[in-house]
Amino acid sequence: MTTLSEQARPIRSGAWTAAAAAAVAATAVAGARAVDADSAWYHSLDKPSWQPPSWAFGVVWTPLYATIAWSAGRGLSRARGRERVRLAASLAADLTLNAAWSHAFFRRRSLWGGLAGTVLLDAGNARLLRRMAGTDRPAAAALAPYAAWCLFATALNFSLLRRNPEHRRALPDQR
Repeated sequence: MTTLSEQARPIRSGAWTAAAAAAVAATAVAGARAVDADSAWYHSLDKPSWQPPSWAFGVVWTPLYATIAWSAGRGLSRARGRERVRLAASLAADLTLNAAWSHAFFRRRSLWGGLAGTVLLDAGNARLLRRMAGTDRPAAAALAPYAAWCLFATALNFSLLRRNPEHRRALPDQR
């Protein structure tokens, strides 16, 4: 017995890549709207010496988002049936966690929320990588820098939490 998704006419790879690119772009916009790196709260945090400068985040995230879109498009175009549904669900969960971190950390000004968000995102990345590897190894390999950057973000978030005990709770912005 075949499922409806297996009976449907296959969608070309370009269509999957376009759909993935739209989802990734929506994630980037949703996350970016929450970021306020100029807030008094963020400036008041004691940051480790190994934190990249503010401009580096855009430089890093732009190719990472492009790679996520390419990888997702490639993986979704190669997956079939339930495998495609599971891969799409993992991607959707991962992108939701990606955008949610910005809201937890910057909008809510919560170091704990940010740390929880990055840990959940790391788990989501592991799941996405595992599912992607089962579908397409080159697409999974392309996600490795994204997963590594998110692990770095977890370490940075943990360092901020450790270095800023007075900011462990959300504080009003003091602009």
